[in-house]
Amino acid sequence: MPKLISHKRSQPNSCKSRIDTEFPFEEMRKVVTATTFALVLLCSIFAVGCREVAEPRDVRPLVMHDVPAQRLAFRFQADTGLPAGIKTEEVGDKIDAIQKDFNTNRINDALVRTVASPDGRRVLALYGTADEPNEAFRIDLYSDDGKFLRNLTPPELAGAFPDTVAWSPDGNHITFIAHRSTRATPSPSPLAEPADIVPLPLPSGSPKPLVSPSVAPAFAPVPLFTTEQIYIANRDGYDLKPLTSREGLIYFYFSWAPDNHALVALACRESEWGTREKEYKQPAGRPRLLELDGSERLLDDQLTEALPVWSPDAAKVATAFDTDVNGVHYPDVAIYDAATSRPTQARIPLRDALLAASIVLEQKIGASLTNGNANQPASNSATQETEHSSFNPIVRLEWPTVEKLYIKTAYVRLLPHDVINNFQRWHLVLLSPQAAILK
Repeated sequence: MPKLISHKRSQPNSCKSRIDTEFPFEEMRKVVTATTFALVLLCSIFAVGCREVAEPRDVRPLVMHDVPAQRLAFRFQADTGLPAGIKTEEVGDKIDAIQKDFNTNRINDALVRTVASPDGRRVLALYGTADEPNEAFRIDLYSDDGKFLRNLTPPELAGAFPDTVAWSPDGNHITFIAHRSTRATPSPSPLAEPADIVPLPLPSGSPKPLVSPSVAPAFAPVPLFTTEQIYIANRDGYDLKPLTSREGLIYFYFSWAPDNHALVALACRESEWGTREKEYKQPAGRPRLLELDGSERLLDDQLTEALPVWSPDAAKVATAFDTDVNGVHYPDVAIYDAATSRPTQARIPLRDALLAASIVLEQKIGASLTNGNANQPASNSATQETEHSSFNPIVRLEWPTVEKLYIKTAYVRLLPHDVINNFQRWHLVLLSPQAAILK
């Protein structure tokens, strides 16, 4: 008859012996541990699954700032015009108090332009002098009430492209384009031989002549270049230094990022500048980003005459190109990331849309512009663009909101004594994230 296992507390040793024999304690501990881990893992998976069902993940970018340039989608709207709140021309007004100072105390200098700081308390006065070429200028710093503060540019530095002189958006920096002055320097008069110079003796007791102090301001040494470079100074006009130093390149445009973190600029070679000048075309350069430490990132190796613009959130830069392929022009908009360590870029092809818009426009205004081809469909021929005078390159951009990028097409030529600017039309490119990143 089999024995029953006693459960009396007085026999602990017997129980321990039986357990150790039939199911070793170490093996039981491993089983319990594995079972516990499995249960915890299953509970975690179940909880995550429930959370994903209850709260589906949303990968939609919080703002357009986070959408890479290559992930943008667009829609095109032709001939929309430009919103009334956007300035189309730079205001050339001069501050009256500063103009009065020039009229009264500086009659030999010609005030060209005044540029007020963002807070309006300080003003840059651009002026020409009699000994400088007509297009060159210097810069002085004034207070808003017309009081002269100091000279900003040394005499050997000649300003160029006065429309580009600007304060940073926060008012902490002054930027302008300049090069080594080419003003004529008078040759010194030949001195007489030392033997021919006989100093006259001073009367006894005569005081020693006093040395007249120089009225010329003292400037710290500044590197100079023969081609136009971008210079930067602090808000007080000190710490003047070149932001770019690439001799042989002509920097002719720049624009500050709205958040002050960088500038976008255009630059070209001297030979490229001369070639376009002979063809009466607008200057064209390669777009690039400039950091405040002087580092530079080339955005594209193709020339553009459309001045780059910043998005309002300072995350992207846009410009436009007109690519000629066997006589066929392909206008498009280029957008670059400008505030990330992993930048992307994108091209928006607009040839078909712009060509179709030109046909619609000319059908409305008559056949005089199309040489009798107003009813020809847009898709018939690649050479059709030559028959539509309103089909022209993109020459300007405005980016008032992150979703709305306005582009201007026109025919522009810079003649020696005149500027041709015909068929000016504004269009709208609506930007949005691609559907793939909205899922």
